[in-house]
Amino acid sequence: MRVLLLVILSLCLCLSVVGALSQDARNQATPTPADMGTRLTTIMGTVQEGGDKLRFVTEQRTWKVGNPEILKGHEGHYVHATGYIHPDKNLIHITEVKIPTARETREAEIK
Repeated sequence: MRVLLLVILSLCLCLSVVGALSQDARNQATPTPADMGTRLTTIMGTVQEGGDKLRFVTEQRTWKVGNPEILKGHEGHYVHATGYIHPDKNLIHITEVKIPTARETREAEIK
């Protein structure tokens, strides 16, 4: 009986140590944009060139682009952009750019 109690106590101790170590490793991981209070979203808008900077313009607002190299070649185009939005900084970090279908473009023009 004493041995069984000792084994159970040892298992509990081991599990708590493993849990604490995994929690600590998770806290030390590099933060991703999703961890920094941003959200991944898909929006449609026009890529505008202003001097040497690119902007992403939607119906509601104009966004500064955190990684303008992804939009090269899309200047003046109406596109789907998937990215992380930072509303407090008025910044969007784009991860994917697609040309919308004709139907999506028509629907956006109607709005």
